[in-house]
Amino acid sequence: MIYETLRADIIIAMKSGDKSTVTILRTADAAIKRAEMDTNKPIDDGLTINTLRKAVKNLIDAKAEFAKGGRADLVAANESEIKILEKYLPAGLDAAKLEALITEAIQATGAQSKKEMGKVIGALKQHPEAPLIDFGAVSKLVQARLP
Repeated sequence: MIYETLRADIIIAMKSGDKSTVTILRTADAAIKRAEMDTNKPIDDGLTINTLRKAVKNLIDAKAEFAKGGRADLVAANESEIKILEKYLPAGLDAAKLEALITEAIQATGAQSKKEMGKVIGALKQHPEAPLIDFGAVSKLVQARLP
């Protein structure tokens, strides 16, 4: 389980004296526990992946803002934090596979316009490879494909 690996890595980082990694991993651990309480579901890989994806997305957004503000020190800090958290996320699907899944979902749902985008996203969420899909990126691709 990804969460157990993260918890074990906190201990390893503590023993090695890597304070920044300990802080990053403990923050992620707290976010996962908070998500567990909020959703009232046990911690599993799906919850862990969703929580870490949200954290990485927030860091990427913050990094863009720091870059606009000329704060190279904060950009570098965010980049290192993103690298650490991405180790716990599964590799995403390649572009060709993702395009094929989107095409399949559009055909299966019969979606004809952007108003029916929810049907396509819903179909993708039911797919066995859904945990590997970044739905933020997928929604943009689906919007581009539907008139």
